[in-house]
Amino acid sequence: MFSAFKDHTRLAIINSAHRVSFKRHMQIRIIFYSILFAAAAIVQLIDTPPVDADQPDRPNLIFIMADDMGYECVEVNGGTSYKTPRLNQLADTGMRFTHAYSQPICTPSRVELMTGKYNQRNYIRFGVLDPAQTTFAQVLKKAGYKTCIAGKWQLEGGLEGPHHFGFDEYCLWQLTRRPSRYPSPGLEINGKEVDFPGKYGPDIASDFICDFIKRNDDQPFLVYYPMILPHWPFEPTPDSEEWDPNSQGAGGSQKHPEYFVDMVNYTDKMVGKIIDQLDASGLRENTLVIFTGDNGTATSVTSMIYGKSFQGGKGSPTDAGMHVPMIANWPGTISSGIVNENLVDFTDIFPTLIGTAGVAPPDDLELDGKSILPQLLGKNTEPREFIYCWYARNGGKTGDEFVQNKTFKFYRDGQYYNIANDPREKTPLDVNSLNPRAQENLTSLKQALSKYDNTRVMLPEPYPKQVTPAQKSPKKKKQKNSQ
Repeated sequence: MFSAFKDHTRLAIINSAHRVSFKRHMQIRIIFYSILFAAAAIVQLIDTPPVDADQPDRPNLIFIMADDMGYECVEVNGGTSYKTPRLNQLADTGMRFTHAYSQPICTPSRVELMTGKYNQRNYIRFGVLDPAQTTFAQVLKKAGYKTCIAGKWQLEGGLEGPHHFGFDEYCLWQLTRRPSRYPSPGLEINGKEVDFPGKYGPDIASDFICDFIKRNDDQPFLVYYPMILPHWPFEPTPDSEEWDPNSQGAGGSQKHPEYFVDMVNYTDKMVGKIIDQLDASGLRENTLVIFTGDNGTATSVTSMIYGKSFQGGKGSPTDAGMHVPMIANWPGTISSGIVNENLVDFTDIFPTLIGTAGVAPPDDLELDGKSILPQLLGKNTEPREFIYCWYARNGGKTGDEFVQNKTFKFYRDGQYYNIANDPREKTPLDVNSLNPRAQENLTSLKQALSKYDNTRVMLPEPYPKQVTPAQKSPKKKKQKNSQ
């Protein structure tokens, strides 16, 4: 498959005037990004404690994140609309989390998990990751890990962006362009734009990862797989009866959500493909695999969970927009069939990954996350008492801000909900007539939120800003989904 990438690279030169103009534009942007990243590298010195790169027992790390796939989409979580046998198997032989939370939409989640910081500290705007930030890939690469990312990028930075943020190799969609992501996709592979007529984007990305695993089976590696699936446009997959390899894709259409079923099923298949490659390479027992979703399911999709209809809530800072599946699997290390009911959020990913590798964060890096490695290993540890969220899709000084535990949720503006009974947050509690339990929780949540008073950091815009009508800020607390 790797040789096929090279063949496609040689063939994938489009000589239309539009493409020539676009490439000239991109050359200018690449020069700009290179200067910007060089400056950021001078400011950002990652002082990671030394680790023996030849240490044989350092585990491989694979972090898989589906795109727009909420908690209800996995059978083992009680969902009945989709077939997810490979995810079920990972949960049955590993640890399943029932209270894992992302941000409500794509970019905020990606920024949070890659940097281990809540958005109020480093979020600029949709589609951007500040080049001065430190990512888990940078820390692991410095510690001797080979690093790979494949799937969806959506963080700007030009063709050098993934390298700058710590990835040795990449195969990505939405890096410098946005052609079809599914049939006949246009991707960027290690600095080159490559088109794949008649192919399927998720197959290309997963093949790239499998090839990376085969080529690096003698050293510790990190694979970050931010999947393209199952985000709209809702289209047939190669396993659908209506699949047409010659299709040019459906653009941004959210029509035909019935295909979302096939897309979730194919997501499960792609996860299984990676697991099968680990087995074939003899690496399964030395690899931690974590699966999750980047936010809730699209609002145009209705699923069934525990016998009840459930509408997706992507873009909303509610349970439907932020409650995501999370499964951790590591044969021989994580016990089988464990259901973990503790709170987890996306800031916890960074410290968990580097901690599993035996690497401490740089001395000058302050992380918000709490490693879940002790929980994965079955050790007694103090779980989170609450999660915090600051969310503004397009950045700015203010956003939706709250803290929550598993039962209650308190917003900065004073709204207070029993989310166990009212997960859609339709009826706020009257704070003047609370029962003792609700009052006690309100007091503790207020105290927790006070830790984040006046902590919003406004970072400078790193790239030329291009705002389209679809990027205009929606009303507060009803922020809509996007790419």
